[in-house]
Amino acid sequence: MFRTGSDSSSSGLRRALLKWGAAVVVAAGLAAGGVVTTASARAPDHPVTVPPVALGSLPAEAQDTHRHILQGGPFPYQKDGTVFGNRERLLPMHARGHYREYTVKTPGAFNRGARRIVCGGKPPTRPQACFYTDDHYASFRLIAP
Repeated sequence: MFRTGSDSSSSGLRRALLKWGAAVVVAAGLAAGGVVTTASARAPDHPVTVPPVALGSLPAEAQDTHRHILQGGPFPYQKDGTVFGNRERLLPMHARGHYREYTVKTPGAFNRGARRIVCGGKPPTRPQACFYTDDHYASFRLIAP
């Protein structure tokens, strides 16, 4: 039973149930083949609900990386082409090994930087979908086919 007032445990429970309810709405909308657009039911940076980004509007380094992905390389970083685990669970769920990550060079960075392209599908040179992140996996945008 919910109580009104400032009881922190009941307000925490209410917040948890609201989040759970929003997740159910999103799952139901996606299962029905639709796109969920209700502001309270979508995560603002989830690639399923954020409009795709055109490859041509990405930085030149991202366009170069995408071209190398389709060509099968060469890649400048040893980690390029390795399995991306999707631990953040921001991309659509697939079996381990579905996604591979590639570094997008960041001018002036002394390391790999925060920009990546993550592609899913086999073979890696013909991905089903690719996603761009410029904030080290905190958000993704689907690259429009």
